[in-house]
Amino acid sequence: MDNNILEEFSASHQASTVQFVENIKFEGTVFGRFSPVLLKKMSTHCLVMQNHRFGISPERLQANNDLCGFFRILTTSVDKKNKVYVSSVQAQHYPVTALQWHPEKNVFEWGSSQIPHTEDAIQVTQHVANYFVSEARKSSNNKPATSKVLDNLIYNYSPSYAGKVRGSFEEVYLFTPSPTVSSL
Repeated sequence: MDNNILEEFSASHQASTVQFVENIKFEGTVFGRFSPVLLKKMSTHCLVMQNHRFGISPERLQANNDLCGFFRILTTSVDKKNKVYVSSVQAQHYPVTALQWHPEKNVFEWGSSQIPHTEDAIQVTQHVANYFVSEARKSSNNKPATSKVLDNLIYNYSPSYAGKVRGSFEEVYLFTPSPTVSSL
């Protein structure tokens, strides 16, 4: 196993496009519900937020038999130095999708001018969220008991505003043991 698979990229705090691989079939992918117009805009307008220093080039992914046997590349992006890296993949035989960009930032983060907040960028966020929810709903055999769900909801914690301190993170959750909530 190659533990040194990652390469360094210059894609911190960068709005960018994504380029779809040639002959991509969108059906069954995270992009399956996107309109053709929005898909086109994703490759011509900066609608996604990149914020990373490491990634993998398409060449390195394809040269690794384990990775290319498991994943198929959906999109690539270009960093600030014009180096191409893999930005979206999907497992070929499993319900696994990985994104090297941050769809959640468009709607929820306002601390960086590099985060796209256009209507199209918001649509990207919503479509990605809908896709992941629809994928999770397919797992009918792995549903926890309602009490377990309630015990683990984010609503059991209070977020702290951190926008002025942490830049691109508006709210953060500090998970500490909390006292048991008494019944009302």
